[in-house]
Amino acid sequence: MFSQVLAPFFGRREPRLRARSYLLGLLSGLERKNGWSLAEFAGDTTPDGMQRLLNHARWNADTVRDALRAQTAERIGSPGGVLVVDDTGFEKKGRRSAGVQRQYTGTAGKITNCQIGVFCSYVNPDQQRVLVDRELYVPESWFAEADRLVEAGIPQGTAFATKPELAWRMIERAADDPLLTFAWVTADEAYGDNTRLRERCKSRGLSHVMAVACDHPLVLAGVKTRADAAFAALDAQAWQRYSCGPGAKGQRFYDWAWIGVGEHEWVLARRSISDPADLAFYRCWAMGPVALPELVRVAGARWSVEEVFQAAKNEVGLDHYQVRKHIAWYRHMTLAMVAHAYLAFLAADPPTGQGGPVGEEGDGLATQGARPGGTIAA
Repeated sequence: MFSQVLAPFFGRREPRLRARSYLLGLLSGLERKNGWSLAEFAGDTTPDGMQRLLNHARWNADTVRDALRAQTAERIGSPGGVLVVDDTGFEKKGRRSAGVQRQYTGTAGKITNCQIGVFCSYVNPDQQRVLVDRELYVPESWFAEADRLVEAGIPQGTAFATKPELAWRMIERAADDPLLTFAWVTADEAYGDNTRLRERCKSRGLSHVMAVACDHPLVLAGVKTRADAAFAALDAQAWQRYSCGPGAKGQRFYDWAWIGVGEHEWVLARRSISDPADLAFYRCWAMGPVALPELVRVAGARWSVEEVFQAAKNEVGLDHYQVRKHIAWYRHMTLAMVAHAYLAFLAADPPTGQGGPVGEEGDGLATQGARPGGTIAA
């Protein structure tokens, strides 16, 4: 994969080989994959070369991201694909790393000192999935401290953007890509409750199933109500049992019901079989008629991003970085996404012979401790 995705974007040999070494380290069995351990794995005596790759070398992480998205389209793309947007936290010490502050992250389940990355993943109907885009959330408080922005290397002219706005940037990039095919966009309620994000998807003709809160407002037959009250009024026959996809313990069955709220627009409810009080709600819109099982499939696809985060952190060190600069965050995340995608593509289409795609020095990326199994792709 290195020769296909990365090598053309490095004009000089030294950063090209350094990037290849960085990838091999991420794919290795190292317990921690920070600058020092990756440097030692590459045979360096200091982490200076790895830090130079992330902070100063001349290469564009966005063009690598775009190439990775093209590879995703080629390897696991499907007309039934789903884009999933979600964020994850990276706990950090100090206050100098770009975007760091005390803020809530579901990753830790509390308010803690951390950075938050908003990501876009792609999952096909066979449950093969990879991360295809990333944005660093920079809290609004940062923009009151110009010196802090400069010190963290945040580009001049950068304006505050909410997490849903960052998500929309990534959705738009995917929608503008002529190679990537997908049928749906999905997200949790932190994004689904954002009316502007849903309307933007609708304006682009992007069908979506987005989680919303239990008090999501509805107007039914001219009467204002909320989602939980509307579904509580349904009779037992309105609920149908479907699986929303495989999980660690087999198929994930729930009871589902839907209420039409417009042309090709619905509110969907999911109810636990074991605990009927456990409900979740989704706002759905499609370009045309859709059957309930299809909405259920898309709602279930959202959970895949949690598995991708776990796999990328456990397998390729997505959260092992030790960088402060804005550009370095994007570069590490991009390389980690490439490494994770390499493993996912191997799992989706195992090679018939030995080795794997080779870099310019001849060693396949499937060697030197790369692990094509594990939790990458079910």
